[in-house]
Amino acid sequence: VLSFIIFICYIASLAASFMMAPLLEFLLALFLFFAYASKLNEKFKGIYWPLSDFLRCVTAAIIYFAISIAAVSKYNDGASKAAGVFGFIATIVFAIDFYITFNDLVTFLKQGSSESESPEQRKSE
Repeated sequence: VLSFIIFICYIASLAASFMMAPLLEFLLALFLFFAYASKLNEKFKGIYWPLSDFLRCVTAAIIYFAISIAAVSKYNDGASKAAGVFGFIATIVFAIDFYITFNDLVTFLKQGSSESESPEQRKSE
């Protein structure tokens, strides 16, 4: 929702050149939401879903931070300022999300490494 609001703000502003980043982030978030909701992560085991979600969060936080600084400092219209403020809020939200996702990713990777060990190795631990 926040990415969509930022997208609308950039469309209405002089900083319309920044509108692609929130649009792509909104579409990626929507795709991952539907992928998890329809259990695609259980059907396609070859894709590391927590890693893809983690990378999406990290790149979104970095990109939102960069374009928010540019929108607030370079453009003077109200829509650009609003998009910049919402972008800073999105940066914080994505930073929290990639911290939570990082913990899930570590758990996922530990689970994968314990499955590849033999039963004798697990007994010795």
